This record gives sequence, C-alpha cells and structure tokens, in this order.
Amino acid sequence: MKKFYNILIVSSTKFEVENLLKYLNFESEKSSSLKLYSYRNLKIDILISGIGISFTTYSLTKALSEKKYELVLNIGLCGSFTHKLHVGDVVSVVSDEFADLGITEADNSFKTLFDENFINKNHFPFKNGKLISNLKYYNFDLPKVKGITVNSTSGSVEQIKKRKEKFNADVETMEGAAAAYVCFSEKLNFLQIRAVSNIVEHRNKDNWNIPLAISNLSESVIYILKIISI
Repeated sequence: MKKFYNILIVSSTKFEVENLLKYLNFESEKSSSLKLYSYRNLKIDILISGIGISFTTYSLTKALSEKKYELVLNIGLCGSFTHKLHVGDVVSVVSDEFADLGITEADNSFKTLFDENFINKNHFPFKNGKLISNLKYYNFDLPKVKGITVNSTSGSVEQIKKRKEKFNADVETMEGAAAAYVCFSEKLNFLQIRAVSNIVEHRNKDNWNIPLAISNLSESVIYILKIISI
C-alpha cells in the first residue's frame, strides 16, 4: 500500500484545527498561515486558507507552487442537507461541485455554467459537472457523501429547497470544491473530510454544536493519519 510522507492539511480557520494540533509535533513556522508539524513518519504542513472559494484557491495554489506534497487533506466543518447525518458526524466528501457559480434567471431559478454550456461537463477535471474523488485505495470507514460548495451558505427556506432539488447533495461547505479543483487540476491525491456542525435549515445557531464537530473531526483525522503512517 502506498505511503504518504509529505501531507498538506488545509483548513479555512485556525479553530477547526486547534484540537488536532495537540496530537502533532510542531517543527517550524513558515508564515502566519502555514506551519510545519510531524506525526510518526509523516511530515504534515497545516495551511489556514481563509474562508471561501477565492481565499482557498489562492492560498492553496501558492502553497502547492512552493512545495511538493503526496496528499492534500481538506478538513473542516459542514452543514448537512439530510437528517440521515447528525450533528457531530464525520464524513468523506467524494463528490463536490460549485453550486452558486452560474446564472440566476428572471424566475429566480438557477443554472450552472454547465447547464448553459459555457463549460463542457466533462472538461478536466470535471466528470459530469462534478469533482469526483481520485483516491480509491484507502477505506477510512467514514460515510461517503456528495457535497456542494457555495460562496454564501444556505440560510432561507426557499434557497435551501432550491439547492436540495437541484443538486441533491448531502453536505454544504464554502471551500471543498475549490480545494478539490486545484488538487485535481494538479493531479494530486486529495481527500476532503468534514464534520457536521449543523443541519442546513432556517438559520438557527442554537441548534449547532461546533465543539462536538471539531472534536470528532480531530479524532477522525488522527485515525486517518495513523492508517497512512503504517
């Protein structure tokens, strides 16, 4: 089984990786957003990309231009569209797509760039308009889910209904497809691991549990690193 030695973990914010850091050995600081750690036989760089598609695309592309990695691991929180997933569940996002990059029609319906034929649905690295996981030979016993990535999270009943109907996704993030697009374009091994912090519904933060999600996320990431380091 292939071993990964240089791993880049990408997270949008510092607090999403705080629990994880207690398991790692700090080595050095390259910048305020990129720090170097180790774990067993793995060299692990952690990049804080910033929230959203634009910041993630830039900071990840810059990091990849400066160092070669065998695996990029995008981790963080997500919202769930399905009640089959519960707050605190950790999932592997194996399919992702940009869900608000396109055209809003006069009737408030939404069409993607693929719907309008601005981009071929199978133009590399897309497959039928989606970014499909390219890493098949590890089974981490996590639920495999479909995701969408948005610049603004779903918060109104109408918006949630439309996105559910159009994309039939399980989870929603603000960075996943951006990280996947960069890595797949560069033909790099990529995993996206997310913990559910909330159900996507009329925005009500009282129903969220961010500490639980972050705790479970950290445990799952360490579990993955243990398997990789064998």
